[in-house]
Amino acid sequence: MRFEYPLFLVLALLMPFGGFFWAFLKARREKALSRIALTVPSSGASGAQLALMTAALVLIMVAAARPQWGHSTQTTLSRSRNVVVAIDVSRSMLASDVQPNRLERVKADVADLIDSLGGDRCALVAFRRTGVAISPLTTDRGFLRNALESLTPDSAPRGETDLGSAIREALNMLDPAADDHNAIILISDGGDLREQALESAAIAKKRGVPIFTVGIGNPKTGANVPAENGQGAMKFGGKNVTVKLEEGVLKAIAEASGGRYVPLATLGTAETTLGAIYRKFLRQVAAKEQNEEESRLGERYALFLVPGLVCALAAAELSRGRFAKTSAHAVPAHK
Repeated sequence: MRFEYPLFLVLALLMPFGGFFWAFLKARREKALSRIALTVPSSGASGAQLALMTAALVLIMVAAARPQWGHSTQTTLSRSRNVVVAIDVSRSMLASDVQPNRLERVKADVADLIDSLGGDRCALVAFRRTGVAISPLTTDRGFLRNALESLTPDSAPRGETDLGSAIREALNMLDPAADDHNAIILISDGGDLREQALESAAIAKKRGVPIFTVGIGNPKTGANVPAENGQGAMKFGGKNVTVKLEEGVLKAIAEASGGRYVPLATLGTAETTLGAIYRKFLRQVAAKEQNEEESRLGERYALFLVPGLVCALAAAELSRGRFAKTSAHAVPAHK
């Protein structure tokens, strides 16, 4: 047994002394009245009232101390999740095989995802050579949309695309204590020039954080990468640089982390928006909506509070709402 507020036990111990002191003063008063030739009508109720009120106060103080013993199991339903969306902002994401281009299509779909969050928290990471946090975990949809709209290839350092760095940055934004409720969405055309993604996916797997990879682009035909000056296509060795969706690495990341790979269709149908994918897949596989059982000491204050209130009501009933006035009608003693 334990008491949440043991100070009330001290007060409970003082209540009987208070009752005895009140009885002492009452007896002393009656004795003083008898010395001046007054008699006080006896009242059988007053003694019972005193006992009942003393018992009531003791029981209520014990109840206020919150006695606890035994064990009870409390089941709660938790509904929030933490999702980090990592977005590839390399120049290959400016290819227009998806209209108006891959990056703009991703931004539109992530905006749809934000609208689907409900009470879930979301963070944004942009990556090229390294991953960069754009927005911390938040439920502020307006802030997330503003951060999303600001994404450009300059949002992350230039260099060879590193999916592994994006995964590590996303993991850094997630509290390990809540990993059973965390998830990562990695959106890319699959170009991974540093080849460290599977190592990072293994870390996510060890932490229990699934990575849902989303492929953007056409896996069959290549698309030109726009030149940095916006004039025509980027060239290498006199030839246009073309890119296509590389699904292999994205599938491998999803499999290694316990997540799922989802190709984002080139047609903007309602069934293939990122919000629809989130609702259909993430809520089934990475949901935090699960019953959680918590064992704790049972609250037993009611065992004392109810009898205490009964005693108080009984004492009030004896005097019809007030203590008996045993000396209110003192009369002269007969000579």
